[in-house]
Amino acid sequence: MAGSTLPKTSKSGLKRLYRSKDGAAAIEFALLAIPYFLIVFAIIETFVAYTAEQLVANAVDTMGRQLRTGNITYKHTTTTNDKTEVEFRRLFCGEISILIQCGEAEINKANKLYLDAKQYTNFSDMPTTIPMANGDLNTTGLSFAPGGPGTRNMLRAYYKWDIITDLLRPYISNIRPTSGSNYFLIVETSAFKNEDYP
Repeated sequence: MAGSTLPKTSKSGLKRLYRSKDGAAAIEFALLAIPYFLIVFAIIETFVAYTAEQLVANAVDTMGRQLRTGNITYKHTTTTNDKTEVEFRRLFCGEISILIQCGEAEINKANKLYLDAKQYTNFSDMPTTIPMANGDLNTTGLSFAPGGPGTRNMLRAYYKWDIITDLLRPYISNIRPTSGSNYFLIVETSAFKNEDYP
């Protein structure tokens, strides 16, 4: 009698084990959690990068307005508003300090934030492309030399925003640095004619 019940018990135990769904959700979560959170983090990181881009755009507009109206000048003998490149960078960093921190090292020597302010004879002479070399930003031609009253100027800001999850950058940027660093290049431009300030 005991021998006839044993096979039934073991058969029903195997059936119960086969039909059991206990732990299935935990296993599915374990399999999907990493890619899910990676995608969520990439979306958040992209949002923050675009917020930083808007912040740099606002700073370029603000500082361009200061140059245009003569509130900031460069080598202009009849005003006390003259700023050196380092002083201008410090003011620019103050405009973006909500989200982007510039230490004194960055203000004195560009590592991530590059500013280019130049005078041009005509608006048609102003560059319309990003200076690139070997898949990276070419900083050799960048300088700080805005013109005086009535001149045509262009202010450009470049910021290398570090990317941690490099999933979405190929879809939002064509910059692929060969140096191995992963960053989203923020580029903002303002072209203007200076007012005829004294």
